[in-house]
Amino acid sequence: MATTIESGNAGAGNKKKHLGIPEAIFVEDVDAFMKLPGNDTADAVLRKLDEQYQKYKYMELNLAQKKLRLKSQIPQIKQTLEILRHMQKKKDTTDLMETHFLLADNVYCKASVPPTDKVCLWLGANVMLEYDIDEAQALLEKNLATASRNLDSLEEDLDFLRDQFTTTEVNMARVYNWDVKRRSKDNLLKSAERP
Repeated sequence: MATTIESGNAGAGNKKKHLGIPEAIFVEDVDAFMKLPGNDTADAVLRKLDEQYQKYKYMELNLAQKKLRLKSQIPQIKQTLEILRHMQKKKDTTDLMETHFLLADNVYCKASVPPTDKVCLWLGANVMLEYDIDEAQALLEKNLATASRNLDSLEEDLDFLRDQFTTTEVNMARVYNWDVKRRSKDNLLKSAERP
């Protein structure tokens, strides 16, 4: 849709970009909006608005999936950091560390781990790297900070997207109501012209 914001450029610099989510412009004056090029009929405009609404729904689905991934990833990172801190305390002792590790869903194996200053971390895509405990801890703390920041940004984007849903729904209702009024006015004129 070819609409513009008449509020000026002063506020445009302060706005945060929301992951490329296009901003839905509120249709203040439906009559002026319907006279714009490309807005030939109310049905065509409603189709465009519905298409825009469906795009927002698709974006919401993708963002919700990202949010779920991050919400499951953050506790895993925290748990791994906890384990690293425990291993760091034990690395200067000669005591074996008794633990259970996951073999498969609900299947654990008991293990005795000697004190060590090296750990292996799964990085994803079937890649595991060996790190010093301090390096691993720094990497995981950085990943935790990044994941938390991304989750906050995702929450803001979802809020922004909900605002776009509302604006688009209101625009659709306003155009539909404008069309109903126009049709009823046309019907009144036609009935008044008949003898």
